[in-house]
Amino acid sequence: MSILDRSTFFIKEHVGMMKLVDRYDIHDPDTNEKIGFVEEQPGQLVTYLRLLVNKQLMPTTIVVSDLTDNSVLFIIHRGVSFFRPKVTVKSPQGEMIGYFRAKLFSLGGGFLLFDANDQQVGDVKGDWKGWNFKLLSASGEELGTVTKKWAGMAKEIFTSADNYIVALSPTIQSNRSLATLLLAAGLAIDTVFKESKN
Repeated sequence: MSILDRSTFFIKEHVGMMKLVDRYDIHDPDTNEKIGFVEEQPGQLVTYLRLLVNKQLMPTTIVVSDLTDNSVLFIIHRGVSFFRPKVTVKSPQGEMIGYFRAKLFSLGGGFLLFDANDQQVGDVKGDWKGWNFKLLSASGEELGTVTKKWAGMAKEIFTSADNYIVALSPTIQSNRSLATLLLAAGLAIDTVFKESKN
């Protein structure tokens, strides 16, 4: 079964001192089985420039892969930006799946989700401090959540502040593009948008 056929994901960050790039494992939250991995690949020059420049001002690429066959599932990319960065989500073949834009004014934080045709299909609303987010459709229907809390069988293993759960509504699994975009949005909260909110 592909990761994209699932609806719940436990994201666990690799911990390390003085990290210049971020890496995460994706687990099944009920069994703790490792099912995928996420690796930031900003490029060698950008990696070393991070010693001097805030990494939120630098471009980065995040590759999400399935552990079963090490195949790339999708790629998240943020270009150089000083204000409201556009974050794209593409297939391994480079086809646009959609993109994210930070909101202009939002007390709780979040960003907007757009499909490849520039139509808004979703909205991420939440609380950066409490780390509770809702993935909503453009009409306000809840399509998923991103949270530090989990009531599943393996809840006792989730003790680090760098671990979180992305849970998608099973009803969207038939729409692979939307499911991919929502999982990417859940990952982007931490991998792309978090640092600028700390």
